[in-house]
Amino acid sequence: MTRSLRTGAVAVAALAASLALTACGGDDASKDSGADSSAGATPGSGGGNGSGESAGSGAADPAALEGTWVGLTDAKNVTVSISARKVALVADQSVCQGDVKDMGGEPMLALKCTGGSTDRTMGAIDSVDGTKLVVSWDGGVKDTLTKADPAKLPSGMPSLPGMPDLPEAPDLPEVPAP
Repeated sequence: MTRSLRTGAVAVAALAASLALTACGGDDASKDSGADSSAGATPGSGGGNGSGESAGSGAADPAALEGTWVGLTDAKNVTVSISARKVALVADQSVCQGDVKDMGGEPMLALKCTGGSTDRTMGAIDSVDGTKLVVSWDGGVKDTLTKADPAKLPSGMPSLPGMPDLPEAPDLPEVPAP
């Protein structure tokens, strides 16, 4: 039980840190802030503002990765936050952090995860536009994420388990004055 509480606390702390990262990112006019305006846009269809490209038509622009991306993979929440080439990820019971690396002209997400998880340590950007990010991870997982509205907190996130009732603390004897 202590392990699940610790894992939950770490996940909440990482999510808070990722949200803080995006709050500190400032407002950049070159980014698309309308996450829910065209969530059905297909990568490379011109649905964004031109700040990113489909990985198939050339290198994705690292600036297009900026922001918080959320989604479900195998019915589990995945949150990726990218700011100033730093990456924070919370997925299932993994909390990961790392950097956007330039690997032969292609941006890659290089992460280290707590608990020894290796499902999401090196991620290739399949596509990115103003509203959708698709990442294929070296562990075989593929995440399709939507850009989160920075003015709203994500919904549907799992909550921490309730704390058990603790016994009352015994009364301590008075300490005599020196």
